Order: sequence, then structure tokens, then C-alpha cells
Amino acid sequence: MNSEFESLEFKIHGMDCAEEVAVLKRELGPRVGGEERLAFDILNGKLIVEAVTELSSEDVIQAVARTGMRAEVWQEGVDRQVDAGFWQRHGRSVLTAVSGLSGVAGFLTHVWLVGGFADALGSEGTGGADGVPILPNIFYAIGITTGVWYVLPKAWSSAISLRPDMNLLMTIAVIGAASIGEWFEAVTVAFLFSVSLLLESWSVDRARRAIAALMDLTPPMARVRDEAGIEKEVPPDQVAVGATFIVRPAEKIPLDGKVIRGGSDVNQAPITGESVPVPKSEGSEVFAGTINGDGVLEVECTKPAGDTTLAHIIRMVGEAQSRRAPSEKWVEKFARVYTPVVMALAAAILIAPPLLFGGAWLDWLYRSLVLLVIACPCALVISTPVSVVAALSAAARNGVLIKGGVFIEAPAHLQAIAMDKTGTLTEGKPALVDIVPMSGHDETELLQRAAALESHSNHPLAQAIVAAANERGVKIPAADEFEIIQGKGATGRIDGKLYWLGSHRYLEERNQETPSIHEQLESMQQAGRTVVVVGNESHVCGFITLADTLRPTAAETLRQLRAAGVKHLVMLTGDNQGTAQAIATEAGIDEVHAELLPEDKVNAVESLVDKYGQVAMVGDGVNDAPALGRATLGIAMGAAGSDAAIETADIALMSDDLSKLPWLIHHSRRALAIIRQNITFSLFVKALFVVLTFAGYASLWAAIAADMGASMLVIFNGLRLLQARRS
Repeated sequence: MNSEFESLEFKIHGMDCAEEVAVLKRELGPRVGGEERLAFDILNGKLIVEAVTELSSEDVIQAVARTGMRAEVWQEGVDRQVDAGFWQRHGRSVLTAVSGLSGVAGFLTHVWLVGGFADALGSEGTGGADGVPILPNIFYAIGITTGVWYVLPKAWSSAISLRPDMNLLMTIAVIGAASIGEWFEAVTVAFLFSVSLLLESWSVDRARRAIAALMDLTPPMARVRDEAGIEKEVPPDQVAVGATFIVRPAEKIPLDGKVIRGGSDVNQAPITGESVPVPKSEGSEVFAGTINGDGVLEVECTKPAGDTTLAHIIRMVGEAQSRRAPSEKWVEKFARVYTPVVMALAAAILIAPPLLFGGAWLDWLYRSLVLLVIACPCALVISTPVSVVAALSAAARNGVLIKGGVFIEAPAHLQAIAMDKTGTLTEGKPALVDIVPMSGHDETELLQRAAALESHSNHPLAQAIVAAANERGVKIPAADEFEIIQGKGATGRIDGKLYWLGSHRYLEERNQETPSIHEQLESMQQAGRTVVVVGNESHVCGFITLADTLRPTAAETLRQLRAAGVKHLVMLTGDNQGTAQAIATEAGIDEVHAELLPEDKVNAVESLVDKYGQVAMVGDGVNDAPALGRATLGIAMGAAGSDAAIETADIALMSDDLSKLPWLIHHSRRALAIIRQNITFSLFVKALFVVLTFAGYASLWAAIAADMGASMLVIFNGLRLLQARRS
């Protein structure tokens, strides 16, 4: 027995969504002194029991077992996905597939034995020799058993604790349908519910793989220089704060730190989302997971491996996923009241009239059975998954990947949308905006000189200049004696004459800047442009400005979003304020937050959620992943987006087409309307038959026919979503 400890940690098998978390809270909360002492990490299947006295690990494991889940003591560093056997990793998928195949096999066998579809459906529910033959029943029984295999323990826990939930409701529905001979209906319900649970489990596994992909951004080894000047490679978690590590050209930076020697352009897009590499020199801060350019950097480690900006991103993704676990669906909440009420009514119909009024027991037993049959929520349960599948399929045909039914309804309620800039609102790469020749040079000559020097570089700005020259048919001459000036620019001889190009800072160092030129450069930079200065030994030849350009459809998309009812549009970016404001003004954004790190984006999204409630985040980079997870709805740019963003998001725009956003909102509202129609109609039919049952006018076959008829009608209504128009 543990008398006192700070916390106990457990791996929970079977905890994939909010439903399981709620069950664990109900079971464990009173035992540990309140639900606030329980912490859950859904992505890792982890339970933390904090500040508990007089409670052993075995006590917690036994309590979890009573919920139908399984717990084991957490072991740090053990990858249970790798260690797990085939059945642990794929058992749910196998049983779901067996359930579906068995149901189909049973029905086809039934059709073959009785001679037709109508006869097969007509013989269900009759029982006896004229009912379902034995062979189809065997297939149906296999399908039902495998479909509810993972549900039964939770349903049993719900029953014995007198806390009815969706698991118990579904189990009663399946048993009720099978008990009166509706075997095909029973196996269909079992299979569809198993599919919904499989989708929840699959989405969590995808998010776990997203975190693994984030971890791969950090190189496995860091090149450390000791006090004797000897370099050796060690794992990043063994590098002490204050140690010096070396980063060679094109290598990933292993740790956060400060540059103490050297200069280079560093691609920080994985962390900050900036559209162009950032010059780094002595005193500059660098982040783990970013990519070094052409220079060698000597960096002093400023944070341990577990405290880097990238490590914070990884933790925030997990925390955001855990905190934003989807709320229980309406049907699940309804089941808490519906199930006990139906069971109580059936018992009352069976017992009260014979005892109080001398009614015939067999007559009232029959009526209670009719009530249980019509109460089985088959139409209610089957129609909603069909509607969801139809909505998902229509969205996929329109290039919108929605990762499960729970995310179908969310776009309909959005009040605010936050968007990343680079790669989301913009194209994600610099493009030539303007050429400003000076000192007697013309545009063609200036572009020719710049392209000749930049053709030696792989820098995104260089590639944009060369691409612009090729598009305009400008012949690019050779540049001899080419030399890169780290973090500043480059020089070379063209037709025997020395030319240079570089940044504003490099121009200042050459002492060739005039007040007029300085004023022009400052104006261009404040407008969000990146300026490349071109000159020779005697004068400045001119400027070439580049910028990450707005997507052609962005402004119109934002207008349509406002027309669709979205109240507030926000830009969140790691880029500088000038660039961000220029893009926001062009696009028509309401609010701009620039120069943000990933945790800043999460804070901004949390503020929006507090203010507006239903908020979407749209992004494409690793740095957007935590904010995507924290938002009510995460939407990733799927074609060019990072794996981490796509995996963390709830929805992916597979063609990177922003115009899909207004279409998605309208599609969501149509799906929600059809789902509500189906639920209302199903409940109306059930309410009608409850009245008829009490009055003695409802027969068992009428109840079965009504239930099947309602099921077919709501299924066909749901399938109308397949006709969603392309945007």
C-alpha cells in the first residue's frame, strides 16, 4: 500500500475518446478525492492520478477494470505500439471486418435458402420453423458477437453501476432485435456501432503518429565541442546547457541556442512558419528542428533537450488534443434518459395492468414486447451513421477530407476563423513583385545581373529571382569568381565587372547607402517586401522586391465566409509585422497577430475560443499543429501542408483550395439539418407506437414493419447528402 505519493501514472487500454474519460472520472473520482485529481492524455492513453493518499496501484487497476477498460502501470520510454502484438494493434479492425462480412454472408445465405430478398426479409421476426434458418443465424450470431465484443464490457459496467450510456443502449438494441428474430437488423446495428468506435480509435492513432513525426524533426545526434576543442557526437538529451555544438551546412539544428560564431540563413519554417530563411549571425537565437543554410554555425546551448521550443510544440499538441476531446453526442446524452425510461415503461406495461386491473398476463407481455421492439433505436442509430458516411463521401469528392462524423457538424457553428499566413492565405513561397532600376540601368539589365549571381544559390529568394528571369525570357550570363558572403549576400564578375547583391544591412556595410536610398528601402520593408539590393563597385544599380503573394482566391473566400455567418477573421503568423499587415490589408482580415511562436498561436486561439466559442484554425506547418489541436475545429492545407499539421487537424483541404471553406460550412449545415430530420422522424414513430401500444392497437409485426420502414426512410434521406454540389 502506498501511504502517500505525488502521483501514479497508468497506461489505459481502450481510452480513445471523451466517453471513456467520462466513465473513468465517474469511477475513480470519488476514490481519489475528486475528478480534479485525475489528468488524462488521450493521445498516449495515459492516466495520471495526483496527490492521492492510501490508494495503491492495484486499487486503481481494479477500478479501471470495472469500467471495461484495462490499466497497467506506466513505464517511461516504452513504446507500447511497437511492443504490442498483432491482436492489440489490429484486433478492433479485425472484429469490425468480421462483423460486417458475417452480416453480409448471413443475409446472402438467407436469400439463397428462402429463394429471394423479399422472402428473406419477410421471414425475420416470425421465429419457429418458418423463421430464419439455422445457417444464416450462425453467421448473424458471429457478426453480432464480433460487433459488440468491445462494447459488452462497457455496457455491463454501465448496467451494474446504474449509469446507462450509449454502450448499454446499443447492447439492448442488438439483443432486443435478435430476441424477436430480427437478426439482420441486429447485426447491422452491431457492425455500424463497431465502425464508429473504430474511427475514433483510428483518429487517435493518427494523432499519435503525428507526434512521432514531430520528434523526427530533431536530429538524433549533436556535434559537441569540448573544452579541449575536440568534437564528438552525442544524443541531444546529453548536451548540457552552456555547451558548444557545431551545425554544418544543410544540417538540422539539434537544440535551442545562441550563435557564438559564424553566419548563415536558417530555414525556420518548421517552428515559426516564416516564408523565407532568416539570417543568423553572432548573438542570434536558433531553434531545434530548424534547418541550417550554407554557413557553419557554432552555437551555445541555452535549453536542455526536454525544454526546447520543439519539445514544447510536441507537448502542446498532446495537451491540446486531450483538452479538446469531443463532447458527447446528443444521442449519447439522450440514451441516459431514454434507456431507463423505456425499460421502466416496458416493465410497467407487463406488470401493472395484470396486478392492478386483472389484465391477462400473456396479452400484456405481448404489449411490453412490442414496446421493446419499437423502442430499439435502430432507425435512430442506423440513419445517423449513414448520413455521416454520405456527408463524408460527398466532402471527399470535393477535395475535403473530414476525419470522422464528429467533425461533420462543427463547421455549421463556426463564429470565428483564425488563419496562418504562409502557405495558407499566401502561396507559401516568395515571388518577384517589383524591379526598381537606378543609376541608368533598366529592368532587364538589373534582373539579368541579379539572376546571374543568384543562379549559384539554392536560397528561396534566389530561386524566385532566377524563375522570374526565365519567365520573362531574360538571358542569364555567367558569373565568374562567385563568392557567398554568409548571411549578407554574394559577389561575382559579370562580363569582367564586379557586381554584388545583398540585404539592406550589407548595403550599409559597403557604405554605398544614401538618405534617399535608405528612405526607399525602409518604405518597401514596411510594406512587407523583402528587398534585394544590386550594385557594383561604384554605385547601387537598383532594387528587386519580393514577397509571399496572396492566393488568388483568398479575398473572395473571406468575403464568402462573412456571408456564411462567420463573424471574425484573424491572421496568426510568425512572420514580421510589416509583411503580415500588408497581406491582411490585401485579403480583408479583421485582426492580425504577427511574430508569433507556436505557443503564442495557441494562446491566441484560446482567447478566440473564450470570446466566440466555436473557432476554427486553418494552417499548414508544424508550428500550426498545437493551435490546430486547440481550436474547436482544426483545418489543414492538405496538398503542401506538413504531416504534423495534417495529422493533428480534424479536416484537410486536399487541394489547398481556400474556396472549399465556405462550401464546407454550407455542407455541414445541410448534413446537420438532415441528421435532425432523421432523429425527429425516428422519435415521432416511436412516440406514436408507444401510444398505440398502451391502447392495444399495435401488433408485433406492425412494430417491426414501422421500425424497418422508418429505418429505410431515414437511410434514403441521409443518402441525399451524396448529391452535394461541387464547389
